[in-house]
Amino acid sequence: MLLQGKRILITGVLNDASIAFSVARAAQEQSATVVLSSFGRVMSLTQRTAKRLPNPDVEIVEFDATNPQDVDALASRVGGELHGALHAIAFAPESCLGGGFLSAPWDDVATALHVSTYSLKALAVAVRPLMPAGGAVVGLDFDNGSQAWPVYDWMGVAKAALQSTARYLARDLGSSNIRVNLVAAGPIRTIAAKSIPGFEQFEEAWAARAPLGWDVRDPEPAARACVALLSDFFTATTGEIVHVDGGYHAIGA
Repeated sequence: MLLQGKRILITGVLNDASIAFSVARAAQEQSATVVLSSFGRVMSLTQRTAKRLPNPDVEIVEFDATNPQDVDALASRVGGELHGALHAIAFAPESCLGGGFLSAPWDDVATALHVSTYSLKALAVAVRPLMPAGGAVVGLDFDNGSQAWPVYDWMGVAKAALQSTARYLARDLGSSNIRVNLVAAGPIRTIAAKSIPGFEQFEEAWAARAPLGWDVRDPEPAARACVALLSDFFTATTGEIVHVDGGYHAIGA
């Protein structure tokens, strides 16, 4: 019952293969009250997927992290107190992935950075008034801050910036007793992953090098780490990246 008495906002639930869905399910299994967010055309996907949760009677609020009006309105839409929030928001236009690093136009790069990086700050600012006693913001990461990866291109830059953003948020929100951490998951076959040309290169690399092995179809290990960080078990941990990748990050060759 890690999250008993906790109310958690979870973004990014699109289908039951998403890490966010597994976090929502695990959070409910650990006795949390879950609130989902969605917006626009994907709202219907979130509504259908929510019916597959252990407790399908969940509140779903409108929230586009790139829309300043939604950011300003989130506190009133959610209402009541929150104890944690999951940032599972990322997107890059097609030109920014699959080998287009040198040719991607700035407008597309700006979209990738806005959606995938700046949105973490936007979410943290939006939920801060709902956490008067403190809480936790957890983001999903792919740890490539010091390396260049094939085909990941500007999303790699966005994720590297996400790590820096999390550290600065940890600095500025610590006085409010709000912890900000990231979970760096290995490759998972989500909707987002399927949009990356050449994603199978990541799968092959993890299969060959992760000492614990890695199942690209199983988001549960990453979800459990998110739930742990959302709980009170990590009350003195902030600005951290927790790797859930079968140990891949620790192996040089």
